Amino acid sequence: MSRSVRYTMSPLLASRTPVWRSKFIVAMVALGFVALGARASYVQVINNAFFQRQGEVRFARTLELPANRGRILDRNGMILASSVPAASIWAIPEDVVQDTPEAKAQLKQLADLLNMPYATLIAKLADDDKTFVWLQRQVEWDNGQKIAALKIKGIYQRKEYKREYPEGEAAAHIVGFTNVEDKGQEGMELAFNDQLAGKAGSRRVIKDRMGRVVEGLGDDVLPVDGRDLQLSIDSKVQFFAYQKLRDEVIAQKAKAGSVVVLDAETGEVLALANYPSYDPNDRRNLSGEQLRNRALTDTFEPGSTMKPFTIGLALESGRVTPTTLVDTRPGRITITGSTISDTHNYGVLTVEGVIQKSSNVGATKLALQMTAREMWETFSAAGFGQKPQLKFPGVVSGKLRPYKSWRPIEQATMSYGYGLSASLFQMARSYTVFAHNGQIIPATLLKATGPAVGVPVFSPKTATEVRKMLQMAAGPGGTAAKAQTLGYSVGGKTGTARKQVGKSYSTTKYRAWFNGMAPIDKPRIIVAVMVDEPSNGMVYGGEVAAPVFSQVVQQTLRIMGVQPDVAVKPQIVANGVEEPL
Repeated sequence: MSRSVRYTMSPLLASRTPVWRSKFIVAMVALGFVALGARASYVQVINNAFFQRQGEVRFARTLELPANRGRILDRNGMILASSVPAASIWAIPEDVVQDTPEAKAQLKQLADLLNMPYATLIAKLADDDKTFVWLQRQVEWDNGQKIAALKIKGIYQRKEYKREYPEGEAAAHIVGFTNVEDKGQEGMELAFNDQLAGKAGSRRVIKDRMGRVVEGLGDDVLPVDGRDLQLSIDSKVQFFAYQKLRDEVIAQKAKAGSVVVLDAETGEVLALANYPSYDPNDRRNLSGEQLRNRALTDTFEPGSTMKPFTIGLALESGRVTPTTLVDTRPGRITITGSTISDTHNYGVLTVEGVIQKSSNVGATKLALQMTAREMWETFSAAGFGQKPQLKFPGVVSGKLRPYKSWRPIEQATMSYGYGLSASLFQMARSYTVFAHNGQIIPATLLKATGPAVGVPVFSPKTATEVRKMLQMAAGPGGTAAKAQTLGYSVGGKTGTARKQVGKSYSTTKYRAWFNGMAPIDKPRIIVAVMVDEPSNGMVYGGEVAAPVFSQVVQQTLRIMGVQPDVAVKPQIVANGVEEPL
């Protein structure tokens, strides 16, 4: 028989509960609410900075408002580099649907617009970071609009700017290029990056997890666009010089070549080109050979192009006159056991003839009449052994050892360009001494506003006498008859030097160059041409470099509007009979 339990009879219910216990419980509950309220006040009012920062980290973003990079212009206002809108495509991989036929079709369209294989796109979407991945930076703006029209979930884009270079490979070594972040990497883009870049703005916003802007925070900081940069380069001269240099390098099966065109009055660089070059609009598979700005970064022994300075010093010091006789027989001379030779036995030459025939023996005999210090001071004053004051990356100084260490044989070889080194740019600038009345003038890649102020090296009389000799060297009986230009008088000096390989000179590798100016009585331009390792049967500067000089001079002076100073009789030939037009 089960026993019935009557809870109402329990002795526990019969006992009285202490009053303090219920009050204690009520007090604890009230105290808990007070603590929660205090904590809430502390978090939301008194010290809410930490929690706001945490919220901002998750939802607030600072959007960069890119500045429009300044343009690079040539001297006539033609565009050499400018920025155009581009779309950079990114994705949230975890949001991109890939497993339906419709999604796959859309992704294939996306891959086509990005100009990448479908498999590469899928691999990017499989990245370890499931919240962000770049698919491609700086896509053409039109393609970006087509991608936006696909409305693929998880695919987004932002507006950026992309550099375009209308002159392509012709001006690549001067203008340079920027990277994907729009920062200068080479050339003037790098040298003047701060001026061109401007200052980016910013905008604080709140985004949802889909990357969509929900609202703005505070005021926007507007971007400051970069300033334009106007160069001294003439894009027409630049293109023509590059084209003729390229053709000659290819025709001579040479390793490389460079050309520099200077304004003889202002020191402005009208053209500076190298071959091989590259297209700054498409920099895939670039090599160091293509990127090298050889005219500024490569140095070499200038060879016979130094003889005008040796002759100029002899004239300036009063030791000789242009008609002084120099006996070069028998075509060689021995100094401290070393023999210096000419290509021919020229016999007795005037000082003018030493330049015209490019006699090493004649230059040596004149140099040994002078002190090493005199030669060193003249060469230094003409810019050799010194870094050109040119704001451009990679400019080199060349080599000119202190005169106190010169031995007699070294003084002799330096008189005709061996034992020192210079860049083609230095060689071009050094000839401003003869073109600018004996003064060397600073060279610039920026457009100048007036004639340059030079530093005297020789007197105007000496400069004029040397110019006449240079005209003879480029004329009949000289070493560079191929430098002659229709309608303009020219003067210049050839150079052909064996390349140094290890500790000796190669018998098969040469550098050929030509330095000259035109018109000869009042020079407006200086043109220097160098061809490295010609290997198609001709190696001399008068055969390889002088023809490029001739073509560049003629076209440049026409572009500049310089009137011909040599009478030209136009003729046509009909049925074997010459008839005037």
